[in-house]
Amino acid sequence: MNVIISYFSSIPSSHRAIILAGGITFFWLIESAIPFIKFNYNKWQHARINIFFTLTTVIVNFALAVFIFKTANWTTETQFGILNWLPTMNPWFFAIVGLLLLDLIGAYLVHLIEHKVKFLWRFHLIHHTDTWIDTTTANRHHPGESVLRFVFTIVGVFIVGAPMWMVFLYQTLSVVATQFNHANIVLPKRLDVFLSYFIVSPDMHKVHHHYVLPYTDCNYGNIFSIWDRLFGTYMTLDREKLIYGVDTHMKPEEHNRLTNLLRIPFQKNKNTIH
Repeated sequence: MNVIISYFSSIPSSHRAIILAGGITFFWLIESAIPFIKFNYNKWQHARINIFFTLTTVIVNFALAVFIFKTANWTTETQFGILNWLPTMNPWFFAIVGLLLLDLIGAYLVHLIEHKVKFLWRFHLIHHTDTWIDTTTANRHHPGESVLRFVFTIVGVFIVGAPMWMVFLYQTLSVVATQFNHANIVLPKRLDVFLSYFIVSPDMHKVHHHYVLPYTDCNYGNIFSIWDRLFGTYMTLDREKLIYGVDTHMKPEEHNRLTNLLRIPFQKNKNTIH
């Protein structure tokens, strides 16, 4: 554990970039060779749109990174936050508890709120309009949503009292987990079900991208599946019944044109309201 703490305490930005790009490349190659669904689409054109949103997310995170640094350093110096108020724990248990809580606040909670608050849903809608879910969809977030998610990450760091190494570790795991559970791949059903008791498996997250309610409003988890199971938002659906997208925006000109995607949150159209 000490090796992990040491590495993530000062992980170079170049390493984080390699993990991001490497994950996309790894899952891209697998899904290209053995796809779950053989989409009739231009994979490169689709990827360019989603990678644009990935880059805007990176820019937002980089621009606001100082706020996370200051928050994490303050909680460490003042011993503020849940982790600092708990009895001394084994380092591994300490890390697991911290990661679970960061995932609850910085991912599950904000995701749930985005689905329940109409104005915020307009921004999150960009992610759900994708009808060709693959690994590049993982970070298909409108810049406005990226800012909101970053704010919740800061709140999570504050409440949890997470040190900076834990924040970096969480963000790294989050990137890889979302690339994995969005990838256009299929695992043996028994393996997928087994994984879904611990982490968000591909089948579990695919249900969240089914085009109609109530499935759109389920399986909000990012890394860990425990929160959906605990709070009653876990659902299943047969793979064969999956239809990706959101029923109000199924036309290619709506979900596969960058200029329209950027405008969706500001369009005065009742169909953009969840």
